[in-house]
Amino acid sequence: MDDVYTNYFQKSKVFLYPLLKLKKGLKYVPIQTYVCWEHVYAFEDYKIICEYHAPSSPEFINFYKDFLKNHSLFYKHIDMSVENTHLFIFDMLNLKHDYKRFLKGKYSQFSFDSKLTILDFFSSSGSMLNYIQAFLSPDNSHKNYAEALGVDASIIKELNEICSVPNLNKETLVTNYKPLDWVLNKNSIYLKK
Repeated sequence: MDDVYTNYFQKSKVFLYPLLKLKKGLKYVPIQTYVCWEHVYAFEDYKIICEYHAPSSPEFINFYKDFLKNHSLFYKHIDMSVENTHLFIFDMLNLKHDYKRFLKGKYSQFSFDSKLTILDFFSSSGSMLNYIQAFLSPDNSHKNYAEALGVDASIIKELNEICSVPNLNKETLVTNYKPLDWVLNKNSIYLKK
């Protein structure tokens, strides 16, 4: 890798969403992912919240039934009843080790299996795969990042990580919809579990 990547991106979408093992290229993909929902789920709840925008069409319902409803980590679906917004929450407690590393920005300390799953997810992503490989195994990229950031290589080597920690504000879903109690307790008329 000759270039460095320093722009911010949604870390949960890169490091946690692939661990759901949903195939890349599905017709419906979340427009955003989060690891916290203000006043609902804390970081310590080990959830990933996937936000989809799609009408409750037969096609979307089939997608839900085929790929999400029986997913081993599926926890809950919430139809937000506004702008075709659906939240699908997955429980990542069985991936607690990697989830905790994620929150600390210690991507290189993910389990071997999780690293392989993430790399497999991005295997057809061209140059993006190079960045993901470097983030998960940064040893060979310390020099490039030190030069690009204008710091001594020993500093980068000591930190080891070359990808910034998640911005927990950006990784938190904040909703301004109808009263939250109503939304959380409402049964979806379209996507019953």
